[in-house]
Amino acid sequence: MPTLYGIKNCDSVKKARAWLDQHNVVYEFYDYKVDRIHLELLQQFAQNLGWETLVNKRSTTWRQLSDAQQQNLSADTALQLLLDYPTLIKRPIFATGNAFLIGFNADDYQRTL
Repeated sequence: MPTLYGIKNCDSVKKARAWLDQHNVVYEFYDYKVDRIHLELLQQFAQNLGWETLVNKRSTTWRQLSDAQQQNLSADTALQLLLDYPTLIKRPIFATGNAFLIGFNADDYQRTL
């Protein structure tokens, strides 16, 4: 079953959920704040999407990080930051079997399903 990962009150997640509901797609919703993100899941995302893609550099959380945290990113430090600050994860992430999409784009969702 497809899974949508994100935070319930995020506007992009709301758009993705509305699109999935309108298209009668049955999916699970995994809320980072409620269900807690874990390292194995982040590693799976990083393997399929690239760790650089996971970090939302436009977020308020990113702007609140120190210059050292922002400038010294590597795969390991980025995943640790994402564990510590789940709101730093770009969202939503939509996983269907072997396909992973990040962000919401109706055309991409349509093609994937």
